[in-house]
Amino acid sequence: MSYLNKKMHFLVMACLFVGCAMTACSDDDDSDDVIPSDDTSYVGKSVGNFTAEEWYVGGLKGTTMNVTQGCYEDETPAVTEMGLTDAFNRGEQFFERNVTEFQNPFSGLGPAYVRKSCLDCHPAYGHGKRVTKYTAEWGNGYLLVIYHPNDGMNSDDGPYVAEVTGMPQTRAVSPFLPPIDESGIHLSWLPVTAMADGSEISPTHFPDGETYQLIYPELDIDRSAFNTDPTPWETGNGAVAFRLESTIGIIGTGLLDAIPDDSIKAQYQREAPYVELNPAFWDKEANDWAASAMYINASSGVEQVNRIKKFTYAMTRGSLQDGAGANAIWNITNVSRSDRPKLYTTAAWAKAMSENPKVIAAIKADPASPYYADGTEEGIKEAVYNLLLPSTNQFDNPWHNFEPEMSDNNFWAFQVWHRGLAIPRARNLQDPEVQRGKQMFMEIGCANCHRPSWKTKNDDYWNPQIIASQNLQLPRYQNQTIWPYTDMIQHRLFMKNGIHGSWCRTTPLWGRGLSLINTGAEDRLHDCRARNEIEAILWHGYSKKSDGYDSTLKFYKLPKADRDAIVKFLRAI
Repeated sequence: MSYLNKKMHFLVMACLFVGCAMTACSDDDDSDDVIPSDDTSYVGKSVGNFTAEEWYVGGLKGTTMNVTQGCYEDETPAVTEMGLTDAFNRGEQFFERNVTEFQNPFSGLGPAYVRKSCLDCHPAYGHGKRVTKYTAEWGNGYLLVIYHPNDGMNSDDGPYVAEVTGMPQTRAVSPFLPPIDESGIHLSWLPVTAMADGSEISPTHFPDGETYQLIYPELDIDRSAFNTDPTPWETGNGAVAFRLESTIGIIGTGLLDAIPDDSIKAQYQREAPYVELNPAFWDKEANDWAASAMYINASSGVEQVNRIKKFTYAMTRGSLQDGAGANAIWNITNVSRSDRPKLYTTAAWAKAMSENPKVIAAIKADPASPYYADGTEEGIKEAVYNLLLPSTNQFDNPWHNFEPEMSDNNFWAFQVWHRGLAIPRARNLQDPEVQRGKQMFMEIGCANCHRPSWKTKNDDYWNPQIIASQNLQLPRYQNQTIWPYTDMIQHRLFMKNGIHGSWCRTTPLWGRGLSLINTGAEDRLHDCRARNEIEAILWHGYSKKSDGYDSTLKFYKLPKADRDAIVKFLRAI
């Protein structure tokens, strides 16, 4: 649905309903958990300690006025103004549709894949949901993190294992076996019984007696679940460990891409004297970028992005146009395109499949299989290994002769959609409790990492060659003030079974108050361990070593009325 149509839908709905239900702070059905009706007469006006522009959290070019169910799907006004609505809607199909093996233009999947659609991991375009059993179905936004727990240098988190892909696959097309059999994945959620490193915060209750319960995931995978050769236990540098990592909400990501690198550099320089920054990104002595902070597009082997890394939790990507979505449409659903013509797999899995008697027998019984070769077992084995073998491009392997499954023009439409997703406007800023929540949020220091606003300046975005060569435009957000509440920098919280590598980019807070009405869930943090805002905040104080410990302790000691006001503020922005 176009932005204008959705806006009309919103106006009609506003006449029919007094307001929309907002996200709950806990699992209780307490009427206090619902934010009062949003009075739209205040929108665009200065109220209390909010400026008029804070209603438009994505600026005038990036904000949708729709705050009802489905608002996460809206296009930005910039998309409409630039005449890109048709491309946006076409790109949306590639996000929402299930990928199949042979149905163009939505073909892909084979030979192994993570999910059958992008929407599976991003239910209703939001953050992934917490699940209690790992299956690659809709709503499970988890990616498996499989790594060696020690890299030989006394590090708690070593490198990813080489036998499975960086985004491990648990599904495969017939007759292949998935690299990891889902039946061997075991997930449990456990209560925190004690905090770490001298933390003064309780895992179960506030000083005034209000209760909660922090939980964390334990993940284990059977050795027999790995269909690779060799299995990870037989190589590398020690045992194999596992973590979960949930998908990030995708709304407003084009606006984050519009934040200039020089502005982000200035933020690093402001924080460097006070907190330890990831040395992989910031050279403290030089007060400048570290050598590895610049992102080089390794997928094409030629094209350089020339952007500072800022996307994904681990900040592995330097531009949205070669960021999480552009990467995921390839390695999650295994959809090839002209700049990524290779299969997303590993040589270890290719070898294992070429030596699996059941796989070879199934292909031998099917002369139409592309792996049939000369019909002999040896010929089939050679074809399976070489056709599955990953390579830099199809010309590195004479067996590879793939036509790209996604055309360059369809990839452009997908990028228009991804860069064109709006962020919903703020709600209830006229509420005195929301204003009090903002005041307390600032006073206890949360804004030190969750920086409120940025300016996009000229939005000189990087454009991939396969789009730039066609002189095609993407949505632009010049000279907008946006309010994402993130410093675009990594910090460490030292949570139990926390994120792999410890460092995690500060998650934007904007729009999250509408998660429940859009996705049916409001789980937070990198692995959805926090079921509401209270739990998310308190996890920042699990360890005294956490960069957020001091602010969390101040929150913990606040009266209940002030804690509730902060939660209301978080749901309003």
